Amino acid sequence: MNTRSVVDFHCDVLSKMTDNVALSFVNDCQLDVTYERMKSGGVVLQCFAIYLMEKWGHPRFERILQGIDVFRNRIVPAGMGLNWLQYKEEVKEMTNNKPWGMLSIEGADGLEGELFNLTTAYELGVRFLGVTWNYANWAADGVLEKRNGGFTNKGRQLVELCNEIGMLLDVSHVSQAGFWELTELSKRPFIASHSNAYDICSHVRNLDNQQIKAIVDMDGRIGLTFVPWFVKEGNGEITSKDIIPHIEHICELGADKHLMFGSDFDGIDSWITDLNHPGKYPAFIELLLKYYKEEQVTSWVSGNAITYLETYLPSRKG
Repeated sequence: MNTRSVVDFHCDVLSKMTDNVALSFVNDCQLDVTYERMKSGGVVLQCFAIYLMEKWGHPRFERILQGIDVFRNRIVPAGMGLNWLQYKEEVKEMTNNKPWGMLSIEGADGLEGELFNLTTAYELGVRFLGVTWNYANWAADGVLEKRNGGFTNKGRQLVELCNEIGMLLDVSHVSQAGFWELTELSKRPFIASHSNAYDICSHVRNLDNQQIKAIVDMDGRIGLTFVPWFVKEGNGEITSKDIIPHIEHICELGADKHLMFGSDFDGIDSWITDLNHPGKYPAFIELLLKYYKEEQVTSWVSGNAITYLETYLPSRKG
């Protein structure tokens, strides 16, 4: 890996492609993330979230299976083909020659309260689980649930099974109470795949100082996101330079080795002016190099994510 190699821990292109069977991952202009843009942007690894759109009705496991199928049959074969990352041994095989992809589930809703479905998703290649989206489900409360509850009894069983089989956890949409409960429940360090610093932009989805420190203490990771309203408050133009205060603040809290990126491309309908798809990553990296040492920038855009995956992904040998 080098300074120009990028790992992006969150995008929602799978939902768009599930919703519209005509979309092509190779270079479709209706998508933010495409094979060609991954290549031109130096994205060596993209995590694809399986998010069940609200307009699809009651969340069903069938929809999760459909998302896995779209990844397997319409994304992995795209262009010259993506490699599918599932095990820690594969991380060392990653190069700039061919992009890689991972699978996550954004919200346990579609598991329908059946722990067997979690095991099935894992066996089919899913490696990260975001316990909630913004609202409550059978497992826990989301960050927009006003009661700010934690985990249900079934949700605690879900975490226990994740620990057992090697499914890694993502807290980007989990309630405050759920976040702190998970610090006690999870045996492996979790990530916040697409969240920024609350002290810089006071959106409820961003992490406060104590949450950031907790993730650092457990050796988790924080993926800074490019959702404009998570980056800067107000109605003015938002550029990639507005991400820098978040980097500064999070690093001041000791997270220099725990910072990564999770764009949320294809999950938003407005963008940072000069950072609206993966092909813009090289210019963003050049911006960062004006302010920071190359070693730091390399760790943020890929290195920290890679070390996490090398350490905490399950082993192929079990």
